[in-house]
Amino acid sequence: EIPFFTTKEFFSGENVKSSNIFKLDEIYLLNIWSSWCIPCRKEHTFLMNLNSDNKINIIGMNYKDNLKNAENFLKELGNPYKEIFIDVDGTIAIEWGAYGVPETFLIYNNEVIKKFIGPLNQKLIDEIYLLIK
Repeated sequence: EIPFFTTKEFFSGENVKSSNIFKLDEIYLLNIWSSWCIPCRKEHTFLMNLNSDNKINIIGMNYKDNLKNAENFLKELGNPYKEIFIDVDGTIAIEWGAYGVPETFLIYNNEVIKKFIGPLNQKLIDEIYLLIK
């Protein structure tokens, strides 16, 4: 089961609870990323393509990042995320069992279906499509 947490929303800075982000009967892809992460930059195109398909809610967790740098990252590469929240010190990622960035979790009914360590690529995107069929 996914951990419960409270944090700040990326753009507004408003408090947000995970129970208000992840709804039942919807598929989510939680992507942990940072602007300083080179593999995050490499996987970003795959997230943008996946987002254009509209079959899955992509949620971003911005990890131990400088907010301005993260905003510039999204301005440059695009924003594939339905929502983004902030993990300032990495404690939320630890609660998820993440080791670093990027890591991605496929979620359905508040349960992790699959965890992807490292950057997403086309093979992993194809696997995600198979899992959500």
